[in-house]
Amino acid sequence: MSIRVKLLLSYTGMLIISLLVVVVTAGLFTIAATGDIHGIRDFYKVHYQLNPLTEEEESIFLELKYLAKNEPDQLQDKELLKDYDFKLRTVRAGLFVRRESNQVFESFTINQPALEQHLPPYDLNNNQIRNTFNIGERFYAYAKFDFRYSDGAKGSVFVIRERSPFGEVTRKLLPILVFLLIGVVVVANVLLYRWITRSVVKPLDLLRNSADHIKEGNLQFSLDLHSKDEIGQLNEAFENMRKRLHESVQLRLQDEENRKELISNISHDLRTPITNIKGYIEGIRDGVADTPEKMDKYVNIIYSKTADLDKLVDELFLYSKLDLKQVPFAFEPVDIVGFLDDCIDELRYVLEESEISLQWGERPSQGIEVLADLEKLKRTVLNIIGNAQNFMDKPHKIIRVSVHTSAEWVTIEIRDNGAGIPPEAVPHIFERFYRAESSRNSSTGGSGLGLAIASQIIEGHGGSIRVQSELGTGTSLFFTLRRITNEGGEEGYGRSDSNH
Repeated sequence: MSIRVKLLLSYTGMLIISLLVVVVTAGLFTIAATGDIHGIRDFYKVHYQLNPLTEEEESIFLELKYLAKNEPDQLQDKELLKDYDFKLRTVRAGLFVRRESNQVFESFTINQPALEQHLPPYDLNNNQIRNTFNIGERFYAYAKFDFRYSDGAKGSVFVIRERSPFGEVTRKLLPILVFLLIGVVVVANVLLYRWITRSVVKPLDLLRNSADHIKEGNLQFSLDLHSKDEIGQLNEAFENMRKRLHESVQLRLQDEENRKELISNISHDLRTPITNIKGYIEGIRDGVADTPEKMDKYVNIIYSKTADLDKLVDELFLYSKLDLKQVPFAFEPVDIVGFLDDCIDELRYVLEESEISLQWGERPSQGIEVLADLEKLKRTVLNIIGNAQNFMDKPHKIIRVSVHTSAEWVTIEIRDNGAGIPPEAVPHIFERFYRAESSRNSSTGGSGLGLAIASQIIEGHGGSIRVQSELGTGTSLFFTLRRITNEGGEEGYGRSDSNH
């Protein structure tokens, strides 16, 4: 059963219950107004015509009416009239009989001195025998019958019952009030049903249509979020899910594009050395290397190219594992100043062969501990310095290493006075296989993965890496590591143990 049908049935039930409440309330209202529980049925019979008497009163009135038609003179017998009056008094009504302009009998139940003056005139045709009249603020309902006595005199017999003013007003207005109340209840339920339908069913329909869009693979839409109720929260959660799915699909498409690009880049970087190796081997087979010197040269070139291939494969493997978060980090406290001293000493003599001076810029006077993976941190420094080495173009080639500290972080700066990086290339230098020169070749050395690997390693340390460069002047590369303070040293070391 749909929610719409359930709502319709529930509001129909509410409408029926409301109408029953109206009927019961009207009944109780009548009892309160008349003081007579037996008068409920008579009270509601009157809608377009008046029926002022109860069944008992009506029965006595019919007997008196019969006497007036057949034995009118008996309506002058005081004893007989007293007997009828006694019967009427038991049901809280009274008797009044008149002859011409004289009063024949008046019940003590009525007890109204001005009664005779307010009685209706004679109507021997008896066109209207039931009605009401009021004397001041007191209301009376009656049934009358006009007749002639045997001598031709006009006479009237009245059965009169006093009604409360409130009861009379209620009697006249109750049908209007009942229909008005029923109309209000019906309209209120219709409006409430419409409101609930608009605020519940329509948003759910929109949600269902959105689910159909997703099922068909269409994520290029958005839900209008207006309400803040549970349905609105559901729509908001669904919209967030749609956004996440859309982002996931876009990421998958981007990964697929990156995969294709990676395969293309790998193919390009592998093809060049393999082609060279193949060419030198063919030269050896064809007898081009016909002297020992040429043979040694060809073999050394083949070995060098093979070493480049081995290094490229190693870097590809490492980058792939770093990108997939599959490389464990063994964090430990490291004195960054002493670590950089060792790196400078290790690389100084190698770089001097290329006429590059590696030296300290700003060196702290005492050791500073950071939380790092020593092996991977060394790989980062070597990759950065190796990348700087490939683009040195000044007569005096200098690479400087500086350390800057703050309360929580240590920033290492490696600055060179090389060719610099074009501004349009700066945002891309940490991308895999990216080289700043327009032609994709390895003439300057490197695989295009060094800085991408460095970026992955520093991010794995929880730090950040960035670059500043001025074309023709040089490049500064900064990376940050979390500092171990005296207060937080033990806590930081504990975290490193958990990552072993």
